[in-house]
Amino acid sequence: MVDAWLAVLLIVGFFVGVGVLLFVVVSRAFRLLGLSAAVAVLVVGGSFLLGEGILDGVVGVPLSALPLVSVGLWRVGVNVGGAVIPLILCVYLVVRHRLPWGRLLVGLVLVASVAFVVTVPDASRGIVSRFPWWLLPVVVASVGSVVLMHGRWRTAAPFAYVTGVCGVLLGADVLHLPALLGTVITESRTAVIGGASVFDMVFTTGLLAVLLDGLLMYQEKKEK
Repeated sequence: MVDAWLAVLLIVGFFVGVGVLLFVVVSRAFRLLGLSAAVAVLVVGGSFLLGEGILDGVVGVPLSALPLVSVGLWRVGVNVGGAVIPLILCVYLVVRHRLPWGRLLVGLVLVASVAFVVTVPDASRGIVSRFPWWLLPVVVASVGSVVLMHGRWRTAAPFAYVTGVCGVLLGADVLHLPALLGTVITESRTAVIGGASVFDMVFTTGLLAVLLDGLLMYQEKKEK
């Protein structure tokens, strides 16, 4: 009986520890973006609940696959948590930090190109990518922000987040969409922008790019 309770406590302690660690990491990333921990919880929690379809049955609207258009047997939708919320945050960061459009375009093209190469359309699973290749957009977004925003430390992290998130959505989902819709299927299916594995890719690319960017910037400032 004692061993059973000890096992339960260890399992609970493990998940609590993981939760605390994730909260610290996410909070740190959002602080680099100039946002509070409360906003981090709101954005991440909202993205997860809406992106995974947990609230679809509650609100009666498929927020994880909001319908847009139909192409033959294919239905095209958008994931509110995996695409809409991250894009709204990106717009906010661009306006708040007055990120330069020319450099944003260069960073976006770089990340989108890499995201396009490391992902493939799959009629049964959507847009997929294998480990560790899906980490390449993270590296490109981070290094790109350090190079393109050299000397502008306060705006480098938001720059990394915006180019990382938008680059993945553009390169992985939007550019692969024509090929996916061209796949011959025999029953109705839904292609979701920001859904399936790309939801995880968008989330991790944005946060990890910001954290890696922070480490690179800190090291560069130390060397100076």
